[in-house]
Amino acid sequence: MALLWHGRQVVSTSNRVWFPLSRPLSCSSVAQQQSRASSWEQPAELPEGPVFSRSSIGTFFQDKPLLKNPFLEDALLRTYLRRHLPSRDVEEDLTRFGERLVQEVDALGLECEASPPRLKPFDAWGRRVDHILTCPAWSRMKEISAEEGLVAAGYERCYGEWSRVYQMAKIFLYAPSSGLYTCPLAMTDGAAKVIESLGGGSSVEEAFQRLTSRDPKRFWTSGQWMTERKGGSDVASGTETVAWPQADGTYKLRGFKWFTSATDADMTLTLARIPDKDGQPKQGSGGLSLFYAEVRDAQGNLNAIEVQRLKEKLGTRQMPTAELLLHGLPAHLISVEGRGVASIASMLTLTRIHNTVSAVGSMRRVIQMSREYATKRFVFGKFLKDHPLHVQTMARMEVETRAAFLLMMEVCRLLGREESAKASDMELHLLRLLTTVAKLYTGKQAVAVVSEGLECFGGQGYIEDTGLPRMLRDAQVLSIWEGTTNILSLDVLRCISKSSGQVLDSFFADVKMKTLAVEAGHALQPAVGAVNSALSRLGEFMRSAVRRPPGVMEMAARDLAYTLARVYMGALLVDHANWDGASRADVYAALRWCEQDLCPVVTKDVGGHYDSKTGEMDSVLVYEGNSQDT
Repeated sequence: MALLWHGRQVVSTSNRVWFPLSRPLSCSSVAQQQSRASSWEQPAELPEGPVFSRSSIGTFFQDKPLLKNPFLEDALLRTYLRRHLPSRDVEEDLTRFGERLVQEVDALGLECEASPPRLKPFDAWGRRVDHILTCPAWSRMKEISAEEGLVAAGYERCYGEWSRVYQMAKIFLYAPSSGLYTCPLAMTDGAAKVIESLGGGSSVEEAFQRLTSRDPKRFWTSGQWMTERKGGSDVASGTETVAWPQADGTYKLRGFKWFTSATDADMTLTLARIPDKDGQPKQGSGGLSLFYAEVRDAQGNLNAIEVQRLKEKLGTRQMPTAELLLHGLPAHLISVEGRGVASIASMLTLTRIHNTVSAVGSMRRVIQMSREYATKRFVFGKFLKDHPLHVQTMARMEVETRAAFLLMMEVCRLLGREESAKASDMELHLLRLLTTVAKLYTGKQAVAVVSEGLECFGGQGYIEDTGLPRMLRDAQVLSIWEGTTNILSLDVLRCISKSSGQVLDSFFADVKMKTLAVEAGHALQPAVGAVNSALSRLGEFMRSAVRRPPGVMEMAARDLAYTLARVYMGALLVDHANWDGASRADVYAALRWCEQDLCPVVTKDVGGHYDSKTGEMDSVLVYEGNSQDT
């Protein structure tokens, strides 16, 4: 016989006799009840400890997944570096950095999430101070970024044309643990690139040295204040800030910046309009110039800036994002007057590459944690890693991530080639095209893969204090910041048009070169055939596009960008799987990737998605029942 607890009664399991209790059950009251039932057999001894909590909770607790050294856990990263940058120094540095991420950085990132920034507009005596208060972990992230050279490595160029690959490999590992500090680093890198490319002057030389410093006491971060209330991507018509000339050759900026990320930065680059002799700002992109400004004065007070409010965002809550009123911000003109938009092109290249790196980093991290969890979660008689359907799901996530990783690294390689003056014309065309394609496609991939990754944890993937939901919230910004998918798809069309099609010629030539390197009879031949077939169909589509109405290409822009991404990712997977050090997994990933529709632009075209009537019916479908429907 055994005794069960039921409210304030004891139940005998032998004949279901109930013993009413006048007070909460204790060991002594159990003994008294047992003595009254002397005809029964003696029960087994009750376990020691808090009986109610033990019976309510039980003794099982699921082991949590542990973050292990992300460099040592990433076979593709290590083999990529072994193939392209076989440096013992790099391997040792990344191994050491991976341990630092586990032992120090990851906890700081969680602290940044738990202690988001807040605005203190006034001091105790009513004075306007507009202090943006961040947690100590955020400040520590700045120090670590300097110590590790997360920006500096791109400009020291210790590894020549491979310096950007090395730098971005570190940021790739760092991003998922960084508490979003990769965002100010992206803008800092972009600002340094702009200053370097423009040549700068005495006004910005000190800033460049600080942006690229490894000394935490000297290191600066930069903002990027472009977005105003009228527009984000459309800076040409959306920028209203005016730069008023001063007698000493500087300017004072007056305007309203609607969305400024990492607002606690030390300096910023921003666009503004210089008025003509009649005091009227010139409109359009030709009226925009680029300015450098320090955010604070020598006393640490904001330089004629009022923080209107901090943004409340879906994700990226670790980082301060604010609306700013500029009422005389001292600034230096660093571009040719009217060439502001052209001058930020190099900044956009860097920030879009950083966006890609963060996207792929989040994908890799959620797979790493899912894989670790699958070795600890035991359900339906076996571990998750032994359930074929679960492993299949993770394998599909892995294929997406491998394709994204190789595209990311190729763009980084091309950037390094450009900066070391070794890039061919074909490589320069590819850099211009693929930077945009990589950003838009990996941003969408990251949301899908991270969302799938949360499912790998079941209900725990939805629980805040696991840290997993934060990954999905933060991933959503990756398809929005630095241009939404549609904006970037249109940028792909502009890129093709401005180069008179040369970027596409370079794209086709490079893909063909990669597939031709695969020998006949190789296991990769089905993937090679799929890539070549998609390339051929894409070529036919582009040749026919010149004979079709102008609106066709705009409607096809997103599908065209996806096609470029999938075809090129397929070629990169084939190329990586074709080298001597490739593994069976490399070949398998290439084959799996190329089983999908690599040319959705043609598939959709055959289905009539770009016909003139389709646009009309799309509008009817979307706005049916809308009160404004006419």
